[in-house]
Amino acid sequence: MDSAKIQSIKQQFGIIGNDPELLRAIDIAIQVANTDLSVLITGESGVGKEYFPQIIHQNSVRKHGKYFAVNCGAIPEGTIDSELFGHVKGAFTDAVSERKGYFSEADGGTIFLDEVGELPISTQARLLRVLENGEFLRVGSSKVEKTNVRIVCATNVNIPEAISEGRFREDLYYRLNTVPINVPPLRKRGEDVVMLFKKFAMDFAAKYSVPKIQLSESARQAILEYPWPGNIRQLKNVAEQISLLEMQREIGGETIKKYLPDNNRSNLPARLSGNHSGGKTFESEREILYSVLFDMRRDITELRARVDELMSGGGVRKEEVSIYTPTHEIELQKTPSQPTIHIPSIRREPDAMHHNVMETEEYIEETLSLDDMERMAILRALDRHRGKRRDAAKELNISERTLYRKIKEYGLD
Repeated sequence: MDSAKIQSIKQQFGIIGNDPELLRAIDIAIQVANTDLSVLITGESGVGKEYFPQIIHQNSVRKHGKYFAVNCGAIPEGTIDSELFGHVKGAFTDAVSERKGYFSEADGGTIFLDEVGELPISTQARLLRVLENGEFLRVGSSKVEKTNVRIVCATNVNIPEAISEGRFREDLYYRLNTVPINVPPLRKRGEDVVMLFKKFAMDFAAKYSVPKIQLSESARQAILEYPWPGNIRQLKNVAEQISLLEMQREIGGETIKKYLPDNNRSNLPARLSGNHSGGKTFESEREILYSVLFDMRRDITELRARVDELMSGGGVRKEEVSIYTPTHEIELQKTPSQPTIHIPSIRREPDAMHHNVMETEEYIEETLSLDDMERMAILRALDRHRGKRRDAAKELNISERTLYRKIKEYGLD
């Protein structure tokens, strides 16, 4: 292992850390750079896999050629073949002209296929042909074309598991996995997590013109003990939040914990177990939120029926009917090991709640449709992540391809 070369690469690409597994991954990338072997980079989301294809490209004979990074999970299934391999005019409805794909454009250079585990089976077959003999067909064409590209792939999918489920070709896996590089998760990198936090804190101090955060020993310990499921991306977000929101510049352990999701579970919809008295089992926070909304809808419907009953009995004019919903809390009782969650309802003042029955009915039907809730959830996730669809998809617990389909379905482009 060439320590001097590794240190030079770390400085060039802004990689922080001295974990042995990380250094080994960098060393492998340097060693294979001057070959044309296919490389498969594995690791959890947010560990920094995107640095390694750049290291390989910049240290290879192809460094003066083009470099393309393609997120396979972000391209809709119906257009991914066209994006990668191109198409001829008239190949499909919107193909008003011919188009070169990434494999044509990157001839003589390097293509990084991120999220390769998300490729459809049909596209995997096309990719295998490129790997075997450098040949491909444009969509709608029978003319064989050639390309000379270096292919580097990355995925956070468990490929052997995907193979057993029929979602990934075994022969393609062995061709891609000629040289494997595994990037370790942040929780296994020891002191690197503190070094990274300090680096991010310094960067945000300069960006927002605020004094740099100082970590107490308890804060340092809290950072080391937390598992960081979102890895470097999550650590960076926490460092930015603390840099902006905390008035005190010396941070203690309790302050750090306020920004870690495990300590905020009591503020989120709960996951109920099968031991709940109602017998319901919820697999995600969204499911329990939907259940609460549907229960509220049923209660309002029952209230409306009661109002109809009173009016049909005579003596009550429609314009005299008003509905007052006092402030209350919906209590969701969890298992003994989990805290109770309170969801406050919206208070409606009596003078603001004078609606006739027809208006109330329209309000109920229009605001609580499942499609509307899904559309609203997508819009809010995109807004929170400033339009970054990959992060929004992760928050919504769906694939990027599904998110793109939903965006198109709801006309949110």
